Order: sequence, then structure tokens, then C-alpha cells
Amino acid sequence: MFDLSVITVTWNSAKLIGEQMLSVRSGREKISCEQIIADNASTDDTVKVVEGIQKDFFSPESNGVKLIKNEKNFGFGGANNQAAKLASGEFFLFLNPDMRVEKLSLDKMVEWMRSHPDVGLAGCKLVDENGKINEDAAPRRLPGILDQAAIILKLHHIFPFVLNRYLYKGFDFNKEQEVDSIRGSFMIMRREIYDRLGWAFDPRYFIWFEDVDLCRETKRLGFKVMHTPIISCVDYVGQSFKQRTTLWKQKQFTKSMLQYFQKWEPAWKCLVISVLKPIGIAMARASEAFNKK
Repeated sequence: MFDLSVITVTWNSAKLIGEQMLSVRSGREKISCEQIIADNASTDDTVKVVEGIQKDFFSPESNGVKLIKNEKNFGFGGANNQAAKLASGEFFLFLNPDMRVEKLSLDKMVEWMRSHPDVGLAGCKLVDENGKINEDAAPRRLPGILDQAAIILKLHHIFPFVLNRYLYKGFDFNKEQEVDSIRGSFMIMRREIYDRLGWAFDPRYFIWFEDVDLCRETKRLGFKVMHTPIISCVDYVGQSFKQRTTLWKQKQFTKSMLQYFQKWEPAWKCLVISVLKPIGIAMARASEAFNKK
């Protein structure tokens, strides 16, 4: 059994996955660690890069890196669940391929989790490559009907203040604090959460909202969700998503949003999202058509 299982899902991540893997290797010295990578049928050189790092930097007997090569895209949650089934760590770290872990930071994070047994999930301070706080990767409050409606209709582009509450406007990134939800790009989880739920992420979600759903499940089980500045991690934010069209992203985002509300919220809120969903998709389709002119 390992102290930590680092779980990464890749899709056309060849540009950054090698750097991420090497940073994970340098992120620990005291703890035992495995990394399990589930590739969602990449069409670039992602698998070749992972296999090259495996061969050059990890001895076969160390069992340091496992690679799952999917023939189709099972989504973020589905591929994470595949990897979690193989994981034997005391803790799971869900780490996106476009992240860079700081040296010895994983040792600190595992030690911190062990000293906080009431914490089920934790995230760290996410920064850009220059060390500046990445506000796009900040913790968020649980989704509400008004803020999600504003996002679907793009009202926040005109009235940014409508998302102040949802986005924790004025959040102190240097303060250790309990939060509603942390981002799935760097999320360390106590194995007990996985054992009790039977999955890492609810299988109903293909992409989006699976991380906030897990945070809500963790609280339901009586554990805290925490932000801690004890370490930082570089987050290049959404490099795989940049390869997708606006329309594809809107369809997936609103589908998952509706699934989230159907699971957690009363019927009238689900009805509102159901009505707004096709409007948001139509706006995305119109935007793509306009940009092609």
C-alpha cells in the first residue's frame, strides 16, 4: 500500500503531461507514491510521452507509474474512477495533466492530511507559472439557481458582480479555511471517502460538476472540505478544454449542471435549468457561427 496515489486523466495532453509527471516525482521524498494515468483515447502523442517518462525515469520494479489506455473517451469522472479502482494509496490526489507540483510539496500535503483527520477533501493554493494567484482556479460556493442562470445566459460578462458570492469574491488565498468546494484540478481525498461512496466521482457526470458533487458528498459524510495555503501548485488551467469548441463545452456544461440540480435541488430549480439550457446552447451556436464569418 502506498501513502499516496496520484490519479491523472489525460486527453491530448502531450505538451504538459511529461512536466507534470516529473514534478510529481520530485514532489515527494519521504512518502511512497504511485501515479495512475488514464488516457481518454488521445489522438496526439500523450501515450508516447507517458511511456517515455515511464521508461526513462521509473524502474519497472518501483511500480511508480501505471497507464490505462482507453480506446474511447470515458469523460473526466469515468476515467478517474477507472484509475481509482487500481489505486492502493492511503490518500488519492486527483491532479490534472496541466499542473506542476512543487518540490517536496506532496510530502507536506500528506502530512497535513494526517494531522487533520476531520478533513475529507483538500485543495491548495493554485498559481500561474509566475507564482501569481490563479483566481480562475479558486474555491467556489455551492451552485445556486441565480448564479448558474447568470452563467448560462452570460450575464456575468455584462454584470460581473452577479457572481461575487459564487466565486468567493475577496477570497483570502493565504488563509486556511473551510470552503464549499475546491477545484478538481488539485484535489486530495481521504481513501475512506472513496470506500464509503464506492466511486471517486459520481458516474452520472461526463465532465463538469463532478468535483463540486464530490465536495457535497464529502460534507454529507461528515467531513470538511478545506483550502490550505501550506503548498502551492502551478495550474495552467484548462489546456485540454481549449481544444474543444464553444458549442461542445456549452452542451456538456449545461447537461452536467442539470444533472447536479436533479440530484441535489428541488424540482422547480431543475425546471428553471431545463428551460434555460437550450437557450444557452443556442447562444453558443450563434456565437460560433458569428466567429466563423
